[in-house]
Amino acid sequence: MNFFYRSAAWLGASVAVFTIAVVGFFLYDASTYREDLSFNDINVSQLALSPRRGGPKNLPIAEVLVDDDDSAESVRHKDKPRLVVLGGGWGSVALLKTLNPEEYHVTLVSPTNYFLFTPMLPSATVGTLELRSLAEPIRRIVTNVKGHFIKAKAEEIEFSEKLVEISQIDANGEKKRFYLPYDRLVIGVGSTTNPHGVDGLENCLFLKDIEDARRIKNKVLNNLENACLPTTPDEERRRLLSFVVCGGGPTGVEFAAELFDLLNEDLSASFPKIIRNEISVHLIQSRGHILNTYDETVSKYAEKRFDRDQVDVLTNSRVKEVHPDKILFSQKDEHGETITKELPMGFCLWSTGVSQTDFCQGISAALGSTQTNRHALETDTHLRLNGTPLGDVYAIGDCATVQNNVADHLVGFLRNLAFERGKDPETMEVTFSEWRDIAQRVKKRFPQAADHLKRLDRLFAAYDKDHSGTLDFGELRELLMQIDSKLTSLPATAQRAHQQGQYLAHKFNKLARATPGLQANDVKDGDLDAAIYKAFEYHHLGSLAYIGNSAVFDLGNGWNLTGGLWAVYAWRSVYFAQSVSFRTRILLAMDWAKRALFGRDLMNF
Repeated sequence: MNFFYRSAAWLGASVAVFTIAVVGFFLYDASTYREDLSFNDINVSQLALSPRRGGPKNLPIAEVLVDDDDSAESVRHKDKPRLVVLGGGWGSVALLKTLNPEEYHVTLVSPTNYFLFTPMLPSATVGTLELRSLAEPIRRIVTNVKGHFIKAKAEEIEFSEKLVEISQIDANGEKKRFYLPYDRLVIGVGSTTNPHGVDGLENCLFLKDIEDARRIKNKVLNNLENACLPTTPDEERRRLLSFVVCGGGPTGVEFAAELFDLLNEDLSASFPKIIRNEISVHLIQSRGHILNTYDETVSKYAEKRFDRDQVDVLTNSRVKEVHPDKILFSQKDEHGETITKELPMGFCLWSTGVSQTDFCQGISAALGSTQTNRHALETDTHLRLNGTPLGDVYAIGDCATVQNNVADHLVGFLRNLAFERGKDPETMEVTFSEWRDIAQRVKKRFPQAADHLKRLDRLFAAYDKDHSGTLDFGELRELLMQIDSKLTSLPATAQRAHQQGQYLAHKFNKLARATPGLQANDVKDGDLDAAIYKAFEYHHLGSLAYIGNSAVFDLGNGWNLTGGLWAVYAWRSVYFAQSVSFRTRILLAMDWAKRALFGRDLMNF
C-alpha cells in the first residue's frame, strides 16, 4: 500500500512540475511579444548621413556611424579609441567576448553576419546537424560589447593614414566604397583553400563556410538520386557513387567519416540496396599517413578504422589533375617508382591546407620585404603585423603566422647586454651567467622557444667549441639558429585563433588601463606592447577527430585516446561546451536527438 501511495505521489509531483514548466514557458513566450511601437525620435549626426571625403582615393570616411547616437552608452563610446576588427571568425569572436566594452569604440567588419562553428561543419554536409545550429548572429555578439557591425568586405589598408577601404553591394547591385578610420586594427579574415597548383579545381567542392556545406549536401543527394534512375547505365552509376576526398587532415577525414555514416546508417532504409553496394569512398593523402599532424598511434588507429569500414585510403599520392568525371593522381609503387593512376568519380572534395586570401596578398605586397611568407601574414610575438607602426595593426587566426626568428635578434640581445655590462657588442664574449641572462630574454621575447632552453648548461657546453668557457658571436649565433630550426609554425586551427583573440583582448584591456598614466608622462612612442604585456604563448590543448562512430584525441606529449561510441560522446561534449552560445547548444542537442529518433535529413533545397 505504501508503494502505491509513494508512486502516486511521485506521479502527481511529476505532472505538477511538468504543468508548471509548460505554463511558465507560455507566460514567458507571451512576454516576448510587443503591442506598443518600438521606435521613437533619435538624433543622427549629419556626418553619419553625409560623410566627408578624403584619403588617397577621395572616398567617404565613416568617422561617425549611424548608430553612434542611439543611446547614452553609444554617445559615451564615440570618443573612445577606435578598434576595428576585420572578420567574424574564432579569433575575432574570442576578442569581442573578452574585451572590456567600456574601453573602446568597437566596429566589426565582415561579409557574413554570422559566426560559424567550423569544427562541426562536416556533420552539416550529410544532414546530421542543421546549418543554423552552427551559426550565431554576429550582431548579437557585437551588441554585448556595445559595438557596431558593418556587413561589408575589406579591400585595402592605408597604413599611413589609418584608414581601411571597405566595399559593399548596395540595394541596386552597385559596389560602394568608403573608408573606415581606426586607432587599432585587428585583421582576422581567415584563409582560403590551398590549390597546390593543381588544374581542374573548378570540378571540386570545398568546405570552408555554410554555402560550401549546402553545396556538398545537395551534390551528394543529387548523385544518389541520379544513381536510382532506371536510365542510368551501370558504369555511370558506379561513377556517380564514387566519392573522392583530397586531403587527409582533420576536415577531410571527418567528412569521409560522416559520409560513410550516412551511407551505412541511413541509405539502406530509403534507397535501393544496390546503391549501397556500389558506393565507394576514397581518401587521397600526399603524406604517409592520414592525420599526419597527430600522434602516429592515432593516425594508425584511424587508418585501421577506415580499412574496416572499406574507406579506400590512398597514401603517398599526389593529385595531378581533376576532370569532371575522373581524377588523375600519382603514386609510388613497391619499387619506389612513380606511376599515374586514374579514378572515376562523381564527387570530389578538395581539403588540402590553407592559403592567403586576395586581401591578405594585397597587404603582403604593400608591405614589401617585411612580409616573406607566401601562405600567411607575418607578425611578431606580440601579434603585431610586421612592417606596420608598432601598436597599430595586429593579425590573428588562419590569415597570420607568428615569426620566430630568434637568431635574427641576436645583435639586439647582445647590444642590450653589452650596454648594461659596459662592453663592446662587436667583440663581446658571453660567459655562462651572461648566457643565462640572454636565454631569459629569448624566452620573454619568444615564449615558444622556452621548451628548447631547459638545459642551459648542456647547450652552453655543446656550442663552446674551443672550450674557452665563453661563447663568441659565431658560436652564439649557431646556437640560436639551432633553436630557430626546431620552432614550428603554429597550427591553423580554431584553438589557436581563439587563444590569440583572448590574448589581444587582455592586452588591449591592460593598455587601456595604462593609457592615463602614459599620457600623464607624455609617453606616446616606443614598444608599449612589450612594456605593458607579455608576448603571446600558444598552449596546445589537444586535437580531436571524428572517424565514423568513433573518435580520437591527441593530447600531446605522447598522450592520446581512441575509442568507439564513448569517445564519440566525449567528442560531442567537448564541442558542445565550446559552442558560442546557449542557443546553439540547445540546437545541437536537438539535432543529435533528431538523428537518433528520425535519422539524418535526406532532403536538399
